[in-house]
Amino acid sequence: MVVRNRYLLVSDIVTSVAAGVLAYTARFEGLGWMATEGRVLLAYLALAIPLRLIIRWSLGLYQRVWSLASIAEMERMAVAGVISGSSSVLVGTVGLTSLGLADHRIPLGVLLLDGLLAICGMVAPRIAVRISERRAARSSGRDRGYLELPGALIVGAGSAGQIAARELAARKSAGFRPVAFLDDDPRKHGLVVGDLPVLGASEDLAKVAMATGARFAVIAVPSASGDAIRTLVQRARQAGLESRIVPSLHEHIARASGAQPVRQVRIEDLLQREPIVTDTAAVRAMVAGNVVLVTGAGGSIGSELCRQLAAMNPSELVLVGRGENSIFEIQQELTWAYPLLPLTPVILDVRDAERMRAVMMERRPAAVFHAAAHKHVPLMEANVLEALRNNVLGTKSVVDAALAANVPRFVLISTDKAVRPTSVMGASKRIAEQVVQLAAQESGRPYVSVRFGNVLGSRGSVIPTFLKQIEQGGPVLITHPEMRRYFMTIPEAVQLVLQACVMGSGEEVFCLDMGEPVKIVDLAKDLIALTAGPSRPEIEIRFMGARPGEKLYEEMFFDAEHAQPTSHPKVLHSLGTQIDRGLGERLRTLLPTFEGIPNEIQLRKLLDSSVEDFRVEVVQALVMSVPLRVPPEIPPVGR
Repeated sequence: MVVRNRYLLVSDIVTSVAAGVLAYTARFEGLGWMATEGRVLLAYLALAIPLRLIIRWSLGLYQRVWSLASIAEMERMAVAGVISGSSSVLVGTVGLTSLGLADHRIPLGVLLLDGLLAICGMVAPRIAVRISERRAARSSGRDRGYLELPGALIVGAGSAGQIAARELAARKSAGFRPVAFLDDDPRKHGLVVGDLPVLGASEDLAKVAMATGARFAVIAVPSASGDAIRTLVQRARQAGLESRIVPSLHEHIARASGAQPVRQVRIEDLLQREPIVTDTAAVRAMVAGNVVLVTGAGGSIGSELCRQLAAMNPSELVLVGRGENSIFEIQQELTWAYPLLPLTPVILDVRDAERMRAVMMERRPAAVFHAAAHKHVPLMEANVLEALRNNVLGTKSVVDAALAANVPRFVLISTDKAVRPTSVMGASKRIAEQVVQLAAQESGRPYVSVRFGNVLGSRGSVIPTFLKQIEQGGPVLITHPEMRRYFMTIPEAVQLVLQACVMGSGEEVFCLDMGEPVKIVDLAKDLIALTAGPSRPEIEIRFMGARPGEKLYEEMFFDAEHAQPTSHPKVLHSLGTQIDRGLGERLRTLLPTFEGIPNEIQLRKLLDSSVEDFRVEVVQALVMSVPLRVPPEIPPVGR
């Protein structure tokens, strides 16, 4: 029998002996029983104590960390008490006489008292350990000026709020201390939860903040929607409070040891949707034990792909990228997180067809995720040849290498800008989709494309740009007041890309359900409210006019395409995207011509004749015809 908490084993033996003696003494009102019943008690304890210890060990009471005891440990102790008490009654009433160890049974009053006292002897030291640890944690967190820290109101008195309150009370490093709860459940109002009073509902934030002197509001409602979080942040701002939020379970699992229990509210919290659930078993079955190759592995999407793939136990992860620094960073991150995972970093330009083929033939991946691409619309408008070389010829190079190496699955990371493209970047990605479709059509393999919109926090995206402008005091520059975009967080976009990979059976183009499009001006106002703080000056929003190649609204499908649901509610399959042999021949003719046309005007004409619905001039005229003015309801955003 392996016993970890030996002091508890000793305690249980001592208290069991004491329980028996006290039970007899109480039953017979003195020690006169010892002359006649002493031998019976010794025989009873010789059987009952080992039985109790075995029961408690079987239920894990000696393998628990009692300084962190919770309801689960209380349930275990209750079960152990009932079972050991019942067994002791059987020993005292039947066992002793049956074995010939006594000529009469022990009185029931003695057995019941002994059982109750034994339970108290089991529970008391374990609860004492828990209480001692709790007091030590609170005293260590509250010394050296804890009470001088600014107060915080925790919105949400559920389990998340209670955990946050305990951690904040134990950590002076958090910078504030919990003083009260707010909860929209009226049944909790006026009660005390974890030593903190519940002083009202979330709409009472300003009133309670004034009464308590709190300076922070901690949002601890994991199920809250983006709109609900936005409302709470606005209420906190109006009350002069700084907002914080309890991280999600995913973040709690991933965060480093010692990280704070709460963090600042981020823009993705305000865009929060229902949690995305993917068929991880199917994805893991595809990845586990196989070689997986990711191009653009150092980029925003590529690096997140590598993180999620690494967690699925591939036999090898091949990191392909042109930038040595970005590949070095993701390699170091994965090496630290998954020290046993074989990683192969490859510094390679995907346009190098010969080397790309050599890498594929050597590593023989089971799946390829092609995330390497030029993505910035204005930059690609000024560098047409580079956009076509990287996004089209680069894709052709990777696809051809995958075909040569008999790679079973291939996924192209595409974009909503490939639908009725008004930019060179969008047109180049549309041709890249056709390259993948043609390869799937001719090989019969599940080579697919996945389209999605903007991802929050990706390098060079609107969020980091806005944050820099806010840090500099503004203005925040927006192209047009009616500009709208689809947004999704990087991790959830990658989850759906992996899901689409295992769903693909041919030449499909999958589209991710990105929810409703978001007005960029609303996004800017939310960012200003989150980052500027109540004491910061007002930040101006200034409109600069749409840039070449930009649309006001992005689309996920062509008119000729039809969105069909798939087995996953967040992944759609577009129909009507099959390409004919004639187009395949034209692509074969088209691709080599890119290198031989240095004139960008000719390149644009070539795109215009080769890409369906690519009409830059018409769409640009429509964009520029929308009046560019700041609506009267959008003043500078500040306090």
